[in-house]
Order: sequence, then C-alpha cells, then structure tokens
Amino acid sequence: MGDYDAFAPIYDDWSAHMTEDVDFYVSLAAEARGPVVELAVGNGRVAVPIAERTGRRVIGIDSSRAMLDGARARAKAAGVELELRRGDMRDLEPDEPTDLVICPFRSLLHLPTWADKRRVFERVAASLRPGGRFAFNSFVLSPHRAAESDGQWHEQQGIRHHIAHFPADNRIDITLQDDTRVSLWWCTHSEWDGLLDVAGLEVEALYGWFDRRPFDDESRELVYIARKPS
Repeated sequence: MGDYDAFAPIYDDWSAHMTEDVDFYVSLAAEARGPVVELAVGNGRVAVPIAERTGRRVIGIDSSRAMLDGARARAKAAGVELELRRGDMRDLEPDEPTDLVICPFRSLLHLPTWADKRRVFERVAASLRPGGRFAFNSFVLSPHRAAESDGQWHEQQGIRHHIAHFPADNRIDITLQDDTRVSLWWCTHSEWDGLLDVAGLEVEALYGWFDRRPFDDESRELVYIARKPS
C-alpha cells in the first residue's frame, strides 16, 4: 500500500493545496454529540482544527507511527489533545458508539480491494449510533487527466513525483525521487454507493466539492455524507 512513514516529513507540503475540506469536516463535528473518529488521521491536519474549534473529543487512527508522531506534535503546538491510536482502519472498533466517523483527503483510496473497503464500511456502520454519520471524500477519476499524467514526472508544492496508472488494477502509483511509493485504488460513484448499501448506510448527501455544491457531470470530487438509519 505504501511507505507512509517516509511521506510524513513532507506531508504538510504535499497536502497544502487541500484546505477547503477542513471547514466542511469541522462543521460536521460541531453537529455531533459524541467523540469524532477520524480514519487515516495522518498528522492531524483535520483533527486538530476539529478539536480546537468544536471542543469535541477526537479519536485519530492511523497505521503510520511517523504520521501519528506528527499529529501529536501538531496537537501539542495547538494546545489541544487528540486520542491517537496506531492501527488499521479495517479493524475499527471504538470504545463506544459515535455520531461521526470521517475519512478525509481521499484516504479510503489506499485500500486495495473491494473486500478491504467493504470491511471498513461495515466496521464504520457497526461503530455508529443510529442516525450517526460517515463522511469521506474521493477524487473523480478523469480518463483525460489520467492519460496526461501517466508516466510523467510532476511537481506538487515543490515535491517532484512520478505518476503511473494501471487500469487493469484500478491503481495509481505515486513515486518520489527517493523511490518512496504509495498507491491509490480508485472507485467510481456507483462503487461508493454500492459499498454504502452493503454496509447498511444511506446517502444523506453527495456534493461535488466542500462548499456543498451539487454533484454533477462536471464534478471532480465526490464528497459524501452517509447516515446509519435510525
């Protein structure tokens, strides 16, 4: 799946272009009653603002020790506390039911198979109270942009990286100059809907961006809010 520890030192720069999602996830956390669970919490880019601006208890789960170290440092600098746990999102089992589980920054795409994703969705559903929400986002794969990027070197916030697409595996490999690599396995709109359905979750809203604009044929992001039936 990738060397996420190696990405930790550059993660702030790598994710610097993604800022508009923070207010979206903070607004959902403000409406939740209990703890907020963030899957793939990374270095706390979203979790820390949630704790700062809502006062909610935030439980962050990540498989990368280095990312969690970054989250601890960010939380300490902000004067907030996060409950950080090293683990696999496929094994999600919070101590108590929650009103809100989030998975920002397309992190569900790091799961390679349908079975992996289905397990996460089922674990999320089991963790939510009736009426609880699961919010996540994913890019919309554009075949035109994929063709333009495939096999090319790119720069994002000054970070040089190579992109390779493998359609037979629905996979994108992102490789840094030092050969550090992470992979993403994309999903379509209908596949996300199917995962929610088999987990017993209902689509409350699907947006085309974090400003809650409607999802349509021009959208480049899928922004979901799903709900566990009451």
